[in-house]
Amino acid sequence: MTIIAGSVLTITSAKATDPVGVTTTILTGPDSLPGFTIHLKTDNWKIRMEANSATDVYVVDNVFAANANTGWHSHPGPSIITVLSGTITSYEGDDPMCTPHFHPAGTAFVDQGGTHVHLLRNEGTDTAETIATQLIPAGADRRLDEPDPGFCPF
Repeated sequence: MTIIAGSVLTITSAKATDPVGVTTTILTGPDSLPGFTIHLKTDNWKIRMEANSATDVYVVDNVFAANANTGWHSHPGPSIITVLSGTITSYEGDDPMCTPHFHPAGTAFVDQGGTHVHLLRNEGTDTAETIATQLIPAGADRRLDEPDPGFCPF
């Protein structure tokens, strides 16, 4: 007697999360920058940046309506984000506590890029706006939509 046992494997793909209420305008880019090295040190300040090959540079304006969000996403390179108006709240995709990080107008913050998954929200009732300067490996997609990590209730 032969017994055949089987199982059913269900494969589901994680759905990317789309931006809601965010208007994105690429002000410049991609502008090509050859590989570069910056090592600068003064008495009390130091910066080091290095790109071993061509880099695309973007300057991006994001306008957030009240309660808008970017959806979960990542970028293959770093971004420096300046908050022009309102307050932007950022969430990290690897934070099971869904800790909010507040960035009011007049401040800036860094998105390290790479595998750093994040979501930005305008939790206020007025419009918020950011300018992001992004350094991306030449030819790479500027933004990668990512699935909801499932930590945040929104």
